[in-house]
Amino acid sequence: MASPALAGDIEPRLTLPAGIHAVALTFDACSGAVDERILDELIADRVPATLFVTHRWLKRNAAATALLLAHADLFEIENHGENHVPAITDRPTVFGLATAGSLAAVSEEVLGGAAAVTAAFGRSPVWYRDASARYSRDAAHLIGELGYRIAGYSLNADVGASLPADTVSKRIRAARPGDVIIAHINHPERPSGAGVVEGIKALLAKGVRFERLDAAFSLPTG
Repeated sequence: MASPALAGDIEPRLTLPAGIHAVALTFDACSGAVDERILDELIADRVPATLFVTHRWLKRNAAATALLLAHADLFEIENHGENHVPAITDRPTVFGLATAGSLAAVSEEVLGGAAAVTAAFGRSPVWYRDASARYSRDAAHLIGELGYRIAGYSLNADVGASLPADTVSKRIRAARPGDVIIAHINHPERPSGAGVVEGIKALLAKGVRFERLDAAFSLPTG
């Protein structure tokens, strides 16, 4: 099958299926460490979440990986790639990151990340989110042909963990049923993580229900 023509990068939006009155928390673990403030809150209040992890992050965070495995009922682990490389072929950089540059490199990034998740957690991922949440159209097409769904989002909580805590908290508190929230769980040194915790607690106090992506996309709607 011919690759689709390049016509600009895409940034897919994702919301939960109509009729699912819940919010999905998704966290990227790109590299570096783990933000224990967020992880501890999710465990303490039994909040389900979907984590997108890179092989690079897994290699550096054995203790956090063991904790995720110990709470497999809460955490769905999905694919964030081998080395945190944007799935883009039509320009050399995005957000300061060197892009894959070719479909062969995109495939290597996706399959390498999937293998790492399977090795660490004993299950094959079904969702993929690249390093930038943007994709060239040919790369997005390839990812689908490889058998993965692209995980977009509808609410950006922390903009790469760059926002102050108050702003992050306000963004999360504004979530509505059906929203898929993206935030980061690999920057304990930044203030945004405190805002994630505050936002989650505020939604819990309002009675908001949380679902993992795997659960939300398999539930009956209505």
